[in-house]
Amino acid sequence: MIEAGEMDVALDELRWLLADCAEFIAAHVLLGEVARTSGDLPLARAHYGAGYQLGLQSLRRAKMPKPLLYSQLANQPFFEAGQGLAWTLEKLRKPQMAEEIVATLAELDPSDPLHLRAMLDEMRSGGAPIISISPNFPN
Repeated sequence: MIEAGEMDVALDELRWLLADCAEFIAAHVLLGEVARTSGDLPLARAHYGAGYQLGLQSLRRAKMPKPLLYSQLANQPFFEAGQGLAWTLEKLRKPQMAEEIVATLAELDPSDPLHLRAMLDEMRSGGAPIISISPNFPN
């Protein structure tokens, strides 16, 4: 429905899904995407945040199993909620909160398949290239 441009129908369906299953992380991610693309960053933050917190609560109950790989299909909505939340927090000028999200996700999947650190670096540099200083450079 979203791909077909039927936004009103898609929003109604997603809200209906959440009415019966408020823990449906993928629905929160989609609603976050819709809000983000429409420019409603506070609403995007709310939906991404809800999805991320739901996943984090489940992980805490399971004693934070590691690694938690993004490559596993069931984990992808959680990581995507975290990605969207970090992006939104950075846009809302809350860089420390964005860093916390990225650090948590990187701890769970150190391979950083969504390139979250690079995403934040690019957002902060305004697209300017990041220059690495040689490891031999004196401190």
